[in-house]
Amino acid sequence: MGGGWGEGMGGGWGEGGGISSAAPSPFPAIADYAFLSNCHTGALIASDGSVDWLCVPAFDSASIFGSLLDRQAGNFRIGPYGVNHPVARRYEPGTHVLETTWRTPTGWLLVRDALTMGPHKGEDTVTPHTRPPADEDADHLLVRTVECLDGRVQVEVVCEPAFDYGRTPAQWHLDDEHCAVGTGAGQTIRLRSDMRLGIEGSRVRGRHVLERGDRAFCVLSWNDDRTAEPADAAAANALLDSTAGFWRGWLANARIPDHRWRDALQRSALTIKGLTYIPTGATVAALTTSLPETPGGERNWDYRYTWMRDATFTMQALHWLNLDWEADEFMQFIADIPTTEDGSLQIMYGIDGRLDLTESTREDLSGYAGARPVRIGNGAFDQRQNDVFGAVLDSILLHSRRSQRLPRRLWPIVESQSQCAAKVWREPDQGIWEARGAPQHYVSSKLMGWVALDRASQLADLRGDRELALAWRDAAQEIRDDIMANGVSPAGVLRQHYGTDALDASTLLAGTFGFLPGGHEVLRNTVLAIADGLTDNGFVLRYRTEETDDGLTGREGSFLICSFWLVSGLAIIRERQRARDLMEKLLRIASPLGLFAEEFDVANGRHLGNFPQAFSHLALIEAAGRIILDERIREVL
Repeated sequence: MGGGWGEGMGGGWGEGGGISSAAPSPFPAIADYAFLSNCHTGALIASDGSVDWLCVPAFDSASIFGSLLDRQAGNFRIGPYGVNHPVARRYEPGTHVLETTWRTPTGWLLVRDALTMGPHKGEDTVTPHTRPPADEDADHLLVRTVECLDGRVQVEVVCEPAFDYGRTPAQWHLDDEHCAVGTGAGQTIRLRSDMRLGIEGSRVRGRHVLERGDRAFCVLSWNDDRTAEPADAAAANALLDSTAGFWRGWLANARIPDHRWRDALQRSALTIKGLTYIPTGATVAALTTSLPETPGGERNWDYRYTWMRDATFTMQALHWLNLDWEADEFMQFIADIPTTEDGSLQIMYGIDGRLDLTESTREDLSGYAGARPVRIGNGAFDQRQNDVFGAVLDSILLHSRRSQRLPRRLWPIVESQSQCAAKVWREPDQGIWEARGAPQHYVSSKLMGWVALDRASQLADLRGDRELALAWRDAAQEIRDDIMANGVSPAGVLRQHYGTDALDASTLLAGTFGFLPGGHEVLRNTVLAIADGLTDNGFVLRYRTEETDDGLTGREGSFLICSFWLVSGLAIIRERQRARDLMEKLLRIASPLGLFAEEFDVANGRHLGNFPQAFSHLALIEAAGRIILDERIREVL
C-alpha cells in the first residue's frame, strides 16, 4: 500500500540503517506510541506523556501536533515535571482510555487520557455526517486528568501546537487564567484546566503541586460548544469513565472467543473500530503519514485514506466478530462513492469519499528520524490496479450472505465492477503493492479478477438471475485457466507475475479467497515456497526488492500482513503446528500496548511504517479465526 523507525531516547540510526545505542535519537520508537481514537480522529501519545500526533478535526486533516515527523512541529504534554520515563502504561481493559503511572522522587502520579465519546447531542457541525446518527459520538475533546496517588508531585502541562503540519505556530490569548485560546492556519483550539495557565511565546504552560488524593485536569477542544468542556477534575474523570463505558459497551457486541488469543483479538477489534470514521463509515488504513518502511529512506506514504482493497478484509473481520453494524456502515460508504469515467472504482478514496488525493511533499519537515520526504496525499490514487474489483465484490458477497438479501443500491456496483473486471483482467497493472515501476501481469491481480467474476456470479444467483450468473461463471473460469497456464512456475509455484519466477506474498491469497482448495498441489507448493524462501527469520517479505521493479530504492522490513497471511495459508493446507507457531511468534512482537505497525525489522526488532496499521490487525483477526475455528471443530470430532 503505497509503493510505506526510531528508538526511544537511546537509539539512533547506525551504519546501514540499523540501531545504535551509542547514537541517541529524540524520536521514540514507533511501537512505543499509544493510540487514542474518537472515531473521527486519533492521537499518538509517546511514553513521556507527549501527544506527538493529532490531526483535527478528522483523521486526514492537517496536524496540530506533529512532533512524530519533526521535533518542532508541535506537541502537548502533561506529567510530572522533570521526569520522562513512566513506570507503567496500559489501556483500561476493553477501552481506548490510556493510563500512565509515574514515580517521582517525591511521589506517585496517575495520568488518564482519552479522546472522549458521549451521548449524541444533535447535528455535528465539526465533522458533518452522511450516515444516520448513532446514540453516541465524539465530543471533539482530548481530556487528560492527573491524580497524585502518594506523596506530592509537581505537575506540568505544556501545550505547543503548530498548525498545518508544523508550518504555523499558535497565536494564544487568555480568556482567563484557566482557559487559553489558540489560533493559526484558520483553526481555533481551546485549552482549559483547573491549573493556572500562562503564555510563553507559541506555547501555553502551567505547573501545580498535587498532594496525595489531589486531582487536576486539562482539556483540549476544537468544538465550538464550550458547554461540552468539563468544569473541574471530577467532570473530566466522568467524561473518561463515560468514554470507557462506550468502548466496553461496543466491545460487548463483538464475538470474541474465550481463547488464549482473546486479548490480541480484542485489541485488534478496538483498533479497527478506532480507525473507523463514523461520519461516513469509511476506515483509514493507518493513523499516520510518512512513517518510514525503510529507516531513513524514501518509502514513506500517507495512509490516512480508505483503500478499496481493505474492503474485503474489513468485511471478513467485522462479520467474523459479529460487528454487523460497522460492516453495513462501510458498505453504505462504498455505495455512496463516485466511480471513474469508465464506471470503475478508484483504488482509494478520501474518508469523505473525495476522489482527488494529489500527493505533495513537505520539505520543511525533517521526517521521522530523518526519513524524507514527508508526503501529504497519495499519488497512487489514480493508478490502475485490477485487484480492486475483486475486493469490492467479495465484500458485497460477504455482506449479503448475512441476510441472504442483496441491497438494491449495491446491485449497480456489482454490474459495473464485474464488467470492468471482465474488460481489464488481461491487461497489466501496478499490482496489489502499488509498484511504481512498469506495469506487469501480476498473478494476484488476475486472481482478484477471478474473485470479482466468481463473486458476481454468486451474487447474480442470489438475485435470481441465472443467465447472468452462468455468464460470469464462465468468465471466471477463463481467468482461472489463464492463471494456471501462465502464472505457475516450473516448480509448481504461483509466480509474482507472468514474466518472472520470483515469489510474491500476495499469491497467498489464492488460498484465502478459495481460488485453490487446501489440498491442491500448487497452493501447497506456493505456501511452503513462501514460508521457506520469502522470509527473514520466519517473517514474510512482500517480495525481494532486488527481484522487483517497484520504482524505489532501499530495503524494507517484513510485512506483518503477509506474515499473518502465511499463518492463514499454513492453516488452509493443514500445516496446523507451523501455523500456530508462527501466530504465537507474531503475537509476541506486538507493541507493549498490543498494536502493530505495517512492517517489522527482524534484524533490530523494531516496528516500521505507518501506525497502527489496520491491514495488520485485520489479517491478525482472519488468521486467528481460521486456527480457532479449526481447534473448535477438532474438539467435537
